[in-house]
Amino acid sequence: MRTLILATAVSALALSACNFADDSDASNEAVTTADNSDPLAPADWQPDPMASNDDASGDMAGIAQDDKPRPLMQAQVVLDRIGFAPGVVDGKMGMSTKNALTGFQTANDLKVTGELDEATKQALSQWSTISATRVVTVPEDFAAGEFSDLPDDPQEKAKLDRLGYESLAEKLAERFHTTVAVLKELNPGGTPAGMEKSADDAMTSSSKRSDQSGASDKKDDDSFFYAGQKLRVPNIGGDMIDPNSVKDAAWRDTLKMLGVGSEQPQAAKIVVDESDGVLRAFDKSGKLIAQFTATMGSKHDPLPLGDWGITGVAKNPPFNYNPELFWDADDSDKKAKLPPGPNGPVGVVWIDLTKEHYGIHGTPAPETIGRAQSHGCVRLTNWDAARLAQMVSTSTKVVFQA
Repeated sequence: MRTLILATAVSALALSACNFADDSDASNEAVTTADNSDPLAPADWQPDPMASNDDASGDMAGIAQDDKPRPLMQAQVVLDRIGFAPGVVDGKMGMSTKNALTGFQTANDLKVTGELDEATKQALSQWSTISATRVVTVPEDFAAGEFSDLPDDPQEKAKLDRLGYESLAEKLAERFHTTVAVLKELNPGGTPAGMEKSADDAMTSSSKRSDQSGASDKKDDDSFFYAGQKLRVPNIGGDMIDPNSVKDAAWRDTLKMLGVGSEQPQAAKIVVDESDGVLRAFDKSGKLIAQFTATMGSKHDPLPLGDWGITGVAKNPPFNYNPELFWDADDSDKKAKLPPGPNGPVGVVWIDLTKEHYGIHGTPAPETIGRAQSHGCVRLTNWDAARLAQMVSTSTKVVFQA
């Protein structure tokens, strides 16, 4: 994903975040529990045909769909489902996966090694029936999104209605918490690994690719993925959505788009640890219930250490860009109000803090989490930010520590 400025901030709440000022008079939207009494799903709700149809524990996981053993990716999938996010699911032992293992080991009173050692494998074995991958069919409506290259100039971005995905490839990668490269590895030649392409499938793929050519300058990606295609994807789960518990239709669609379920544990306290580069969530008993690798601060805009609170949450927020407030802004930049969208500078969520100008938010570049610098705020992948947004409330305590 492209990004205008990494971890700059805006929200419909405090729109002065990460040293960002705004003249909006929008009021704070406190985090509340939605009314769950409506027995009927909203008329505009369409279930996700690519969902795993199981909960985070995998109790309804069904028959494994792997074509071959993928032990590390399987561990990543499980960790992602139970709240110890490995960043992008790629089957590789990177920093975010080590952090996820560390969080899981801490929560389960194991020796903290950050490795997939024998004790950790044994603890994870209760989820051994969950496969590393599954095969899905790309729905027509999912593939029919408006995809176009986003301009770099903020003034040009401000003219758009939405900062959406630039390609179907990018959209699919975010839906399954992975990268385009991993999707291609799992689907050599556009066919799920371990499956043979039928003559009908070959004809369909050729036709679809021809229809979609020219949609973007990312020709290779655009020609690889198409509506109706069968794809092997990371077996992301915990993506069940109760439409009656999420009254905001746009937010329901965002959760579905990101593969994030509507039922999440509640966090009494979150701790952002600068030394470890992670955000930890604890329940009211003090138990560690989730951990996410995060990007936080820089030498120009250090993380504001201390105890803070949450004033509210903005979902699918816009972004008001004021170049005067950023040390790395281009001298030619002008103020601009950018539309919302997953490719916006703060992604799909802004969690507003009592520390003025600071918050926790998503990102248009998930692969940079934990590696790039921010402007003082705390940045997560869009899917982790969406998950955290449902875990917190205005009573959740926030601690930033070195």
